[in-house]
Amino acid sequence: MPKRKICVVVTARPSYSRIKTALTAIQAHPQLELQLVIAGSALLDRYGNAVDFIEKDGFPIAAKVFMVLEGENPTTMAKTTGLGLMELTNVLYNLKPDAVITIADRFETIATSIAAAYQNIPLVHIQGGEVTGSIDEKVRHSNTKLADLHLVSSEDARERVIKLGEDPSKVINTGCPSIDLAKEIKENPELDFDPVKKYGGVGAEFSWQDGYVVVMQHPVTTEYKEAKIHIMETLKAVKASGYPAFWFWPNVDAGSDGTSNGIRTFRELEQPKNIHFFKNMNPLDFLKLLKNAKVLVGNSSAGIRECSYLGVPVVNIGNRQNRRSRAQNVVDVDYNEQQILNSIEDGIAKGHFPPSEIYGNGESGKKIAEILATAELTFSKTISY
Repeated sequence: MPKRKICVVVTARPSYSRIKTALTAIQAHPQLELQLVIAGSALLDRYGNAVDFIEKDGFPIAAKVFMVLEGENPTTMAKTTGLGLMELTNVLYNLKPDAVITIADRFETIATSIAAAYQNIPLVHIQGGEVTGSIDEKVRHSNTKLADLHLVSSEDARERVIKLGEDPSKVINTGCPSIDLAKEIKENPELDFDPVKKYGGVGAEFSWQDGYVVVMQHPVTTEYKEAKIHIMETLKAVKASGYPAFWFWPNVDAGSDGTSNGIRTFRELEQPKNIHFFKNMNPLDFLKLLKNAKVLVGNSSAGIRECSYLGVPVVNIGNRQNRRSRAQNVVDVDYNEQQILNSIEDGIAKGHFPPSEIYGNGESGKKIAEILATAELTFSKTISY
C-alpha cells in the first residue's frame, strides 16, 4: 500500500513551533510521507528566517515559496495572499499530495486552503474554531469552511467548529502540538544556554540569571495605524520596571513596520539598559527561556497556549487575543504604561501558576499523525445547517 503524501505548508515562524511535533510524527510514521513547504515570512531573515531552524532539525523541504510583499499594511497583506495562492497552486499541482495541512489563522494561510480546495485536494485544518476578534478570526473560520478534516486544540474550539456546520465526526480535539514541546521543557526546565551568546541580537547586555521577563508584542491588523503608539506604551513600561527583558521582533502583519519603527526609535532615543532584542530562536530554546521567565509581556498566543501549560504569568495587552480561551495565568490590560507596569510587578510577586491542560497534554503530534494515516481523506463534506 503506497504511503499517504501529506503536504504541510508553514508560512511563518510561529507556525513551525505550532506544528513541529506533528512533522516529526508524520515523518516517522510508516504509512505517511511528509511533503514540507516553507513559504512567506518563514523564509525572510528580517523575521527570523525560521527555515534555518527547520533545516537544522532535519526536515527535508519539498518547496520554498517567496510571496511576501513589502509594506506591512492591509493592501500588501491582500497582495501577499494573492501571490501565495498563485505560487502554492503550482506547488500542490507538482507535489500531488493526498492531503494538505493549513495551520491556524495567519492571513496568508487562506492561500493554502484555496489552492488545495480548488484542486480537489482534501484539506486538513489545524487549530480551527478559536476566536480573537481580528482579521485572523475571519481567516480561521474561512479555513474551516474550506477544510474537510478539522484537528482542533481544545473542546471549546471543537464545539465552535461543529456550530459552524461541520460534521462532528470530522472534528477531532487533538490538543495543540506546541504543548508537546512545552511538555518536553517542563520535564527538563533548566536554561542551559546564554541567550545573548547563542543568538546574538541587539541591545544592552546585562545580568539576567536572577530573573528576567520576555516580551512578544505584534501589531493588531485591525488597529495597524496605532501600532507604534501601542508598542511605545509597552517599551516605556518594561524600561520603567527595571527588570532584564528579552524582547522578540514582531510578525509580518499589517502594522509591523510601525511596531518595528517604535522599537528602533525608542532604542535610539532612550537607550534602555535592561532590554535586549532577538529576531528568533529555536522553538525548544524559546520555551526554555519562557519557562524560566518571571512573566511574559505582550500579546502573543504563546501566552495563551504554551504559558498556560508551563504556568508562566502573562500580561496580555490589548485586543489581539480577545475571547480566546485562557487559563488563570493570564491578566488582560490596555495599551497603558502604568497598567502594564503594575501587572508586570504583580505577576512577578505572585509567581508561577499550576499547569493547565486546556490546550492539550503533550501528545498531540502523535495523535495527528495517526489520524492522518487512518482517517478517510475525501474531498467532500456533510454539512448540517
